[in-house]
Parts: sequence; C-alpha cells; structure tokens
Amino acid sequence: MKHILSYLILFLICAVTSTALAQTFDCTGRDGQKYSIKFPVPDGNYRVTVVLGSKKHPGSTTLRGESRRLFIENVTTKKGQFKTLTFVINKRNVHISDKEDVRIKAREKNKLNWDDELSFEITGDYSTVRSINVEPDTTATTVFLCGNSTVVDQDEEPWASWGQMITRWMDDGVAIANYAESGETASTFISVGRLKKALTQMKAGDYIFMEFGHNDQKQKFPGAGAYYNFSQALKTFLDEARSRGAHPVFVTPTQRRSFKDGKIQETHADYPEAMIAIAKREGVPCIDLHEMTRTFYEAMGEEPSKRAFVHYPANTFPGQDKALADNTHFNPYGAYEIAKCIIEGLRTAAPDLFRHVRPEYTSFDPAHPDDPDTFHWTPSENVDIVKPDGN
Repeated sequence: MKHILSYLILFLICAVTSTALAQTFDCTGRDGQKYSIKFPVPDGNYRVTVVLGSKKHPGSTTLRGESRRLFIENVTTKKGQFKTLTFVINKRNVHISDKEDVRIKAREKNKLNWDDELSFEITGDYSTVRSINVEPDTTATTVFLCGNSTVVDQDEEPWASWGQMITRWMDDGVAIANYAESGETASTFISVGRLKKALTQMKAGDYIFMEFGHNDQKQKFPGAGAYYNFSQALKTFLDEARSRGAHPVFVTPTQRRSFKDGKIQETHADYPEAMIAIAKREGVPCIDLHEMTRTFYEAMGEEPSKRAFVHYPANTFPGQDKALADNTHFNPYGAYEIAKCIIEGLRTAAPDLFRHVRPEYTSFDPAHPDDPDTFHWTPSENVDIVKPDGN
C-alpha cells in the first residue's frame, strides 16, 4: 500500500548539463522543498557531488538515494554558507545477461533499487540543495550485502534495515550494493539469481557481507538444517567471491525482540553458531551481530526497546486501523543503531573498510545506545503498513 503524506513530493524539472554519463542538476530555487530526481544510467557505481546552501535561508538537508539509502543526514547550513559533500552510490537493474534476469518478487517490481534509473530524494527540515553532479566511478570498493528483511533497503515507512543506514557512514571510497530482500534464505538468494547478478558486478578487492538465519531456520525439506543445506549455501558464497578476488564477511543474524525476565531469549536455534563455526573453519571474518543486538535490546529494556522496532499504536499512519507490533523488523532509529553495530564490527572484521568510515563517526557501544529522542528522521512519502516477508 502506498500513501502520499501531507507534504507534496515535487519531481524536479531543472536544467541538466551532460557529458557522456556525467550530469549536473541545477537545483537553485528549490529552497525548503521536498522533491525527487531521477535519470537513466547503466548499472555501476556513481560518484555524487552535492552542494548545499542558500544565499537567502539557513538549511537542514537530508538526501537519500535509490530505495531510501541514507547518504546526507540533517546537514545544516547558515544563511550564505555552502557545503560540498561527496559519496558513491551503486545502481543496478534485474538483468543478469541478455537471456536471464533476477527473479525478483512481485512486491519488488516497483522498488527503486531494481529499475533503470538512479533516484534521489531531497528532504529535511528545510532543504537547500544548490546542485547535484553525478558521474561514473570505477575506483570505489563495492560492498555487496546479501541477506533478508533485516538487511534490505526498505522503500516505505515505517520500516528500515541496517543495509540502508550504513551508507551514512562510508566515505566516497566505498559503494554499498544492497542485494538483500525480505524473506530470503541463503539458498533461495542463490536460486533466484541474486548472487549471480552480484557476481557480474564484482571485482577483485570488493567485499561481500552475508547475514542469513532468520528464514533459513524455517526450512523443513530433506537436507535442511544449519550444518547441511545452510552451510553448503554459505560455502557457495565463499567460493564464488574468492574466485573473483573478493573478501567475504559473515554477519550473524539480528536477535528478535523476545524477552523473558529482562533477557533476550534465543530464537535462532543453531544457525548463529553454524555461521561462526564455518567462519572459523574457512578463515572468514565474522561480525557477531547476534550478540551485539542482544546487548542493544537488553540495554534499552523490554518495554523501551519497542522504540527500535515497528511498534506503533493504531492510526499512527494513514490507513493503519490496527496497532503495529513487530518484534523482528526495525524502524529507522533501530536500523540506524544496528548499522553502527556493523561499523564497530568492521574494526576487526574488515579494517581496510573501517578506514573509509567518515570522520564524524564516533565510536558506538550497543550497551549504551543513542537516546531515541535525539534521533531526527524526516519520513519519506510512501507508507506501507503491510509487514515485510519473513519474521
């Protein structure tokens, strides 16, 4: 379900100068407005240079790309002040080859991540974007994200995942390519062509992160299980990545919000332990997000931790006549905090990537999470109260 919020999203009609695939958007005269920009480009990484500021107004600007990937967060400018920011964004479509496409789900067909255009959403308390320059980039390291609904770029409010928030903290030497989708397992991710598509874009020195387990544990066919089908699928990821000179990293699944006597209860059977065992056997770095999210939720407490999840009373969003009470999927605040857990994991699992963390990032301890009252998020235009696949 889509719903247009009270503000009007304006689709920008503005002057564009183009050289080959390089394009500059002149966005003067749009102070304070919320709008979107789209333009067709081939698959690949693109270096984006954004100039913020206004001669007439102070500003506070947020910019998200493709399916709500956060790149510029509440950046303030004084009247007459201008700031230039750069980042690299990954763009893809469904085509693997002339004869084969990724078999995406029906609900993905309108996702901005899978179309033939590069999309930007300009928002914030008072946006002041002067110009946006986009040009191809072949130098950035690409980090491919593979996983389920706890990783995917969620298009609609109030849902969010860490894969679309980690972009906030990476500098212009890294592009995040999030191939995750709600409901996927390690084996189905392979069978529908998601891994194959990622491999067509992968180069030596890139990274591939894998977070699975939530949905894998529900598989009941012969051979299913953490130490058989699941382990075999993970080995396929490893072999394919290593054959291309890329660096695999395992990420254990996020905990569900399942409390008893103030403590998180285990709900993932032996899947996290299987990932850790395979990582040790294969010499693969592993970020233990399973333990970090346990610490995070317990630090918040049983009732306050609802503020990291999609827990909202009825009528919080248009068309929502029943309360939302989801203990698996995050809202923007929860996703933002978990992305910081991943950043902390880079310190030991991928130190070369950690060198690309933006200087304004400060260390994060999941035992002392940020106060949700200090988190400021300007919502996107689209709302969907239908729960994502998986649990």
